[in-house]
Amino acid sequence: MIKNAQKHDVIIVGAGIIGLSIAHYLQQDGRAVTLIDRKGVAQEASFGNAGAFALADIFPLASPGIMLKAPKWLLDPLGPLSIRPNYLLNIAPFLMRFFRASWPDQYRRSIVAQSALLELAANELDRMRKLPNIGNQVREDGALHLYESDAEFERSRGTWKAREEFGIEFRHVEGFDLQQLQPGLSPKIKRATFIPKWQTVNDPFEFAKSIWNMVQADKGVLIEKGVKHINKGGAVTLDDGTELIANNVIVTAGAWSHKLAAQVGDRIPLESERGYNTTLPADAFDLRRQLIFGEHGFVMTPLSTGIRVGGAVEFAGLEAEPNYKRSEILLNKVKSFLPDLKMENGSQWMGFRPSLPDTLPAIGASKNSDKICYAFGHGHLGLTQCFATAKIVSDVLAKRQQQLDVSPFNPARF
Repeated sequence: MIKNAQKHDVIIVGAGIIGLSIAHYLQQDGRAVTLIDRKGVAQEASFGNAGAFALADIFPLASPGIMLKAPKWLLDPLGPLSIRPNYLLNIAPFLMRFFRASWPDQYRRSIVAQSALLELAANELDRMRKLPNIGNQVREDGALHLYESDAEFERSRGTWKAREEFGIEFRHVEGFDLQQLQPGLSPKIKRATFIPKWQTVNDPFEFAKSIWNMVQADKGVLIEKGVKHINKGGAVTLDDGTELIANNVIVTAGAWSHKLAAQVGDRIPLESERGYNTTLPADAFDLRRQLIFGEHGFVMTPLSTGIRVGGAVEFAGLEAEPNYKRSEILLNKVKSFLPDLKMENGSQWMGFRPSLPDTLPAIGASKNSDKICYAFGHGHLGLTQCFATAKIVSDVLAKRQQQLDVSPFNPARF
């Protein structure tokens, strides 16, 4: 033990939606939690995400068709998937694993695992929604997947058949029915698929703060400092040299998590998908529910704080400056589908989505220390999977039987 180190029960490195949810669940088990984050509560990906509980998103990004689309996308620096040329060598090992994960055998295993995790997420969300300060922020308006042509719609049929296999409710709509669900669509939109039980939050940052308020009310502590080092024994060194020691350390530091895991000897191939969005004023359009433009890789969400347009994927690491032309491209695309959209007075944002090659998160104990636990790599589904992840981690620490097969999420699987 480090002499004069401050003693803690559970230290959670990262105060995003995953870390906050885990903190709340552990407090229900009687654990005392200390969150550490260099920026504070929900200041990274949890601040500006699309605000959806995407419980129907069972398909990994690494899919059999992705390798056919990728070359075309990568040639367009402002397309739905791009890699900055000077980052290509850095990301090559990740891309090789990504390619392997897209093979049919691995792809099917990933779908089964993702579906099980999302089923747990749905159950935990139902439970959490019974809490007044959580439930009053969740809306069940449904979502629309939009298609520009009959050919695009036909290409999607296989994915909907697979969703049906996993019990996901939906219906295909067009014409009058489509316009009733979302007035003001351009005639370019030919058809859509409606998911009635799709849920969104009023605002993702406000939602995260509500969980923090519960954690704080239960005597949770937040230290606003960076973490310089962790070790197998549960010791944590802050940027200012302060030494802490904990019975358990949980790493939920988003796109920076793999750097801490490496200090414990766990090599986890995490990459950052840089996502861009613009939040427009609430009166920019009469948006009834989340719209999903799958072919273009972005979504549009009605929030209490405005209308958020965002998505797409850019691989450029953690250090490169944002390229807000990507946000502008998304807005121009939306304008072509929603002619009445007012594009003025928007607020731009860029965030880092922590992603692993098989699109599944890393959840579980370090292979090198039972004091260290990981919960990161959720990609686009951090909000969606936050309560399921918290349930798994709380069961790991309490040595309870898991409610699903957690082996696909083993941090050591790579």
